[in-house]
Amino acid sequence: MKKKGGRKILGFMVKEEKEENRGSVEFQVFSFINKIRRLASHLELHKKDFSSERGLRILLGKRRRLLAYLAKKNRVRYKKLISQLNIREQ
Repeated sequence: MKKKGGRKILGFMVKEEKEENRGSVEFQVFSFINKIRRLASHLELHKKDFSSERGLRILLGKRRRLLAYLAKKNRVRYKKLISQLNIREQ
């Protein structure tokens, strides 16, 4: 991962592609992962913040459903995304 302007950007998500493909499954999963990481770090500091914990669970469910959809529709893109994001065991 590269850092650009204080935000982490993956090599396969260059700026031009992000602007054109905001609806792509890969971009949506990438967006959810950023939100999940931000919420997880927030919850480490604020253990009793149950509203944020609920939001984290909702995001995890959305990411899980998107990944299941991608795995069903296009296994090659799914495997590539999983390896690049390093979020599941291979």
